[in-house]
Amino acid sequence: MATSGTYVTEVPLKGSAEKHYKRWRNENHLFPDAIGHHIQGVAVHDGEWDSHGAIKIWNYTLDGKPEVFKERREIDDENMAVTFRGLEGHVMEQLKVYDTILQFIQKSPGDIVCKITMTWEKRTDDSPEPSNYMKLVKSLAADMDAHVLKA
Repeated sequence: MATSGTYVTEVPLKGSAEKHYKRWRNENHLFPDAIGHHIQGVAVHDGEWDSHGAIKIWNYTLDGKPEVFKERREIDDENMAVTFRGLEGHVMEQLKVYDTILQFIQKSPGDIVCKITMTWEKRTDDSPEPSNYMKLVKSLAADMDAHVLKA
C-alpha cells in the first residue's frame, strides 16, 4: 500500500476571517490579478464560481514550472472552510488522493489564521511527498492577505 499522510499548518492573516473566506469561496477569478506570480488562470469547468461541487481548473506555477490542477469544490459556510479535492492535473500524476482544506478562523479582531489541512496518498511508494504543494498553498494564503485587506 502506498504511503499517505496529512500536513497541517496555520498561516497568520490580518483583517476579517469573513473577507478571506469570501475571496477563497467566491472570488477565485481575482487570483491571477492578485497573485499572478503563483496563479495564472482559474476557469470554471462545471458549476458556478461560488457553488458547492463546482469543478475548476487552475493554471499555476510550482517550483518555476507551469502546472494545471482540476479540482472539485466543497463549501462549509458554517466553519468558513473550502475544500479542494484533486481530480486531475500534475499533482494527481503522483497522488491518488489530494485534498486541501482552507479554514479561516477569527482569533480576535484583526487577528485570524488560515488553517491548512492537506491529506494525500501517493500512487506508489516511489512518488515524492507533496511538501512542495503545501509550501505553495501556504504562499497563496499569505500572499493573498494584502489583496484581501485592500478590498
